[in-house]
Amino acid sequence: QVQLVQSGGGLVQPGGSLRLSCGASGSIFSIIAMRWYRQAPGKERELVAVITRDDTTNYADSVKGRFTISRGSAKNTVYLQMNSLKPEDTAVYYCNALVRTTALLNYWGQGTQVTVSA
Repeated sequence: QVQLVQSGGGLVQPGGSLRLSCGASGSIFSIIAMRWYRQAPGKERELVAVITRDDTTNYADSVKGRFTISRGSAKNTVYLQMNSLKPEDTAVYYCNALVRTTALLNYWGQGTQVTVSA
């Protein structure tokens, strides 16, 4: 079992920045990747950024060069630094842990609203 608790988010003007945090607890040794997803109203949930156990990162084309996923020194916290925010970044952002035991399992954070508006 892995528990994820998110923090951060809120309202920001276009061009602004926000940082999301996701703290993992429980069987964190079984996590093979941490991911950030987002879901805008009326749209499907989309993958935004990934960081693997060996710190390899990957991003959706829509956020490349603007968002950065990173891991804290304790390795059980993942951040999403979001710069140059656009109104189309408005969504509920979810932290995800991909866990390998005898199968691949997904665990989710509670979600946090990010609103980019003037």
